Amino acid sequence: MNPDQTFDALPAPLAGALARRGFTSLTPVQQAVLGPDLAGRDLRISSQTGSGKTVAVGLALAPSLERALAERAAAPAPDGAPRATAAPAAVLIAPTRELAAQIASELGWLLAPLGARVACVTGGTSFGVEARALRREPLVIAGTPGRLLDHLERGTIDPRGVAALVLDEADQMLDLGFREELEAIVGRMPADRRTHLVSATFSREVRALADRFQQGAVSIEGTRPGAANGDIAHVAHLVLPAEREAAIVNLLLLAPGERTLVFVRTREGAAELADRLTALGLPAGALSGDLEQRERTRTLDAFRSGVITTLVATDVAARGIDVPEVGRVIHADPPGDPEIFTHRSGRTGRAGRKGTSVLLVAPFAREHALRLLRRAGVDAVFRPVPSPADVLRAADDRLAAELAACRGAQRAASGAVEGAESAGEGAERAGEGAPEARLKQLAARLLADMDATELVAALLARAKHTGPCAPQPVTVVAPPRADPSRARPPMRRGDSEHARPGMRRGDTEHARPGTRRGDTEHARPGMRRGDTEHAPRLPFVPFQVNWGERHGADPRRLLALVCRRGGVSSREIGAIRIGSTASVVEVASPAAPEFARAVNKPDARDARIRIVRATSMRLDSPGPGGDFAAPPREASRREAARPRFTEREYP
Repeated sequence: MNPDQTFDALPAPLAGALARRGFTSLTPVQQAVLGPDLAGRDLRISSQTGSGKTVAVGLALAPSLERALAERAAAPAPDGAPRATAAPAAVLIAPTRELAAQIASELGWLLAPLGARVACVTGGTSFGVEARALRREPLVIAGTPGRLLDHLERGTIDPRGVAALVLDEADQMLDLGFREELEAIVGRMPADRRTHLVSATFSREVRALADRFQQGAVSIEGTRPGAANGDIAHVAHLVLPAEREAAIVNLLLLAPGERTLVFVRTREGAAELADRLTALGLPAGALSGDLEQRERTRTLDAFRSGVITTLVATDVAARGIDVPEVGRVIHADPPGDPEIFTHRSGRTGRAGRKGTSVLLVAPFAREHALRLLRRAGVDAVFRPVPSPADVLRAADDRLAAELAACRGAQRAASGAVEGAESAGEGAERAGEGAPEARLKQLAARLLADMDATELVAALLARAKHTGPCAPQPVTVVAPPRADPSRARPPMRRGDSEHARPGMRRGDTEHARPGTRRGDTEHARPGMRRGDTEHAPRLPFVPFQVNWGERHGADPRRLLALVCRRGGVSSREIGAIRIGSTASVVEVASPAAPEFARAVNKPDARDARIRIVRATSMRLDSPGPGGDFAAPPREASRREAARPRFTEREYP
């Protein structure tokens, strides 16, 4: 099916909307959902980040939305009055506020020509404002799980007319512990609805969820998620940990003005790095899960408009960010696995534009980085981190090119003026050259008093063409030499590394020091099948929580709690052991110091739950400082069956 035929197969309003947005053809995943044999079928959609999955979902929903619009026109509300509650024909669920807003925005322009309104409901937004928007009869509603469930329970959304339900980034929603909310939402939907799942990967856990929610589903694959994006150049720099910030500064100075997304592990790290970059004259903003929605929106708008050119973000907060002209992604803190690496890198190189993904690697973590890149199917080039000399040389070259372009424009303008004069168009056009003549007179005056080289040097010093701050000194660590005897091709998703150095036959990934016979270890909810076989074995640090089974704790809730309190992702959590009145959670060693600082801060939402560093994984060993303060009161059986948090939205 060629692009022209694809556009011909679309309803005229949708084809017009795509053309106005600059589409000349559809991506593979967008073409795939239009197959005539898919009408009325449940879909499982997977494709590479940035491949246009949201538009693909909109195209798949269009037929049912057109039918719903026709039914509304045939049976309007009495006297044309608005309905008391929203009665959508399609509901889309996303794990984060930004992704929900992005979905609503994309579907808004795509479906507007059909006459379909789109509303967005997310945590952190005024419930009253959302209720008023819902009374405007949106045909499509996008939102986060907790807020959607709130509206369903309050009756501001009537699900009886829902013809299609979409779960976007299903893998991420499971990672964030939204299974209970998803099941509650799906349970309220009509049995004859269509259910579509969109996910970067369909792990065993996601497939099990899909099997429960879908019937006779058809798998749709656009650009294979494990395939490397050819529009992204991958570069790796070996950087001493103490010089990470200096390396980032030099990278930003190397290409000033280029919109850059920097990924860090924790919300504190994002705020601190953004503040330090801004203090150096490099405009930066921080995006993390603890920002109010108004602040998050303001920061993203500033990034999109160019008021700030660098955005420092955590993985969860950056999920769903779609800024088309991000030219560079910097992994300041290395990602935990290849899927996170792919999602991060996919923020650049979108919609046919070129981009660069830069991985900062500590020398001792080089082998780990090589395994990560291999499993992501990426062939990265290791280069020395830019030195001050490199930054200054690039600035000089950039200025020389700008001056050459300026001179060329001046000559072209002079030629146009001379042509106008010869054609008798008057002195008015000729007068346009007056500013240039004045500058030439000033140049001659300065040259009469100064040596030309000294004059140019003085002007360059005033111009500060090298950037707002001086480049930072860094230790240049030589990249690894290519060793043909050890060369291995990049791995693709699904390949397996069966053994790692240091493992003996019979070793298992789940065993932890200090585990006693009879103790229970829970695989953390965010782990996927194969994680324990592929992931490099990182050291973990145990933390004790004064929250156990008698208080309503379970692995999912405990995971959500420690991720929120500690500003980490679920992939940085190891074993979880839950006792009667206390639990022990492992945190990856690189994230442990920031985690410890974060959980030590007062928390208004769960003020009586304390998290401190433990000496082992034993449930009866108190953390530093002795026993805990009074734990939360014990929950009744009914209370233990529901989340103990004051909000549903995470991060």
